[in-house]
Amino acid sequence: MNTAISETKAFHIGDVLSVYSGFLVSNRHMAGVCETLNYLTGDNLCTHQLPRAMDECHGWLERLHPQLKEIDCSGLNPETLPAWLKGIVAKYGETLELRPLPPEGHEFRHPIEELESMVGQDRVIVVKHE
Repeated sequence: MNTAISETKAFHIGDVLSVYSGFLVSNRHMAGVCETLNYLTGDNLCTHQLPRAMDECHGWLERLHPQLKEIDCSGLNPETLPAWLKGIVAKYGETLELRPLPPEGHEFRHPIEELESMVGQDRVIVVKHE
């Protein structure tokens, strides 16, 4: 469930850029992406739900931080990423304050049902632990 709209939390700019751009530039890799998206959506997302959540959050992040539109994350590689990210931090700051999406901004979907809708019910095997 979404946190109060007025509450904010600081996230590393690399985490935010990863969610915004779709390029993995977070120092924390997918942990940064997942933590940021879970905060923004108020959900506990599974991997296959991340692209939809990124789409839902894109405009919201742009509204909160219009400067994100200026940053080009394409063309980076493991060798160029550290220096590039250091320059981004120097120019825009290390963290950005985020607020969760408004309740209507995210569609809560059962992860197994969503996966079944993506790949077909016959391709999803659910293992129940007792």
